[in-house]
Amino acid sequence: MPMKKSERTRQLIVEKAAPIFNSKGVAGTSISDIMEATQLAKGGVYGNFSTKDEILIAAFDHIAENLKAKLAGITAPVPTFRGKFEALFDFYIDNATQPFMDGGCPILNFGADADDTHPELRDRVSELIAYFQNRIVQLVNAGKAGGEFQEDWNAEYFAVKMFTMLEGAVLVCRMHNSNKQMKAVVSMLKDEMEHYTI
Repeated sequence: MPMKKSERTRQLIVEKAAPIFNSKGVAGTSISDIMEATQLAKGGVYGNFSTKDEILIAAFDHIAENLKAKLAGITAPVPTFRGKFEALFDFYIDNATQPFMDGGCPILNFGADADDTHPELRDRVSELIAYFQNRIVQLVNAGKAGGEFQEDWNAEYFAVKMFTMLEGAVLVCRMHNSNKQMKAVVSMLKDEMEHYTI
């Protein structure tokens, strides 16, 4: 069933606002920026969203779903669970110095923006972090069930380590404009995976 005009307009606003919020931040993004990107008058924007914060949350949700789909698309075609991790590691190395979404890593960008200033956004970022850590847990446990990984590999511990190390490396690599730190982090994570690979 085709979307109504109001639904298409809301979608346009969200899609255009998302990369602006991600690159310029919450405080740095104005309604004028969104109006310019969408070519809508102020009434056209506020006729679909009551506040800038409402647009912000919808934009973050849009980005989060795109990021989930992007990373799922990297792992889905790979038949082995070890291979799925290898594909993720390669992706992070290849994209360490360039944004893999418009404006950069949304977890880092929105997380820094939301800290102590925007509780609803902070909760959304926290949920996204938990989602990705849980996906790592699922991959490890599925690999155990499939006979690829040893049963004594602590999936929860590795998930926290992998997520925080990769996200930290994204920040450092962007600052240095080099993927050297990411390669070092991935090497450490691969060493642990190899240790528990059967």
